Amino acid sequence: MKIHPSITPERVEEAVEREQRSLDNPGFCVHCGAEAEGVEPDARKYECESCGEPGVYGASELLIMIVL
Repeated sequence: MKIHPSITPERVEEAVEREQRSLDNPGFCVHCGAEAEGVEPDARKYECESCGEPGVYGASELLIMIVL
């Protein structure tokens, strides 16, 4: 799967850390790179509020995808 170049491992790791320390539930759209809030950690293909594409993934899910 192609992931937007603005979604770097560092950006995803920071979001996962934020998820663990607070009530934040961040995710990212793999199409446009926008960050989304209120996304379940294992979310896949949620609709992006910015671009309308089904490309929002939870931060934890993206971390797994990037590492593997």
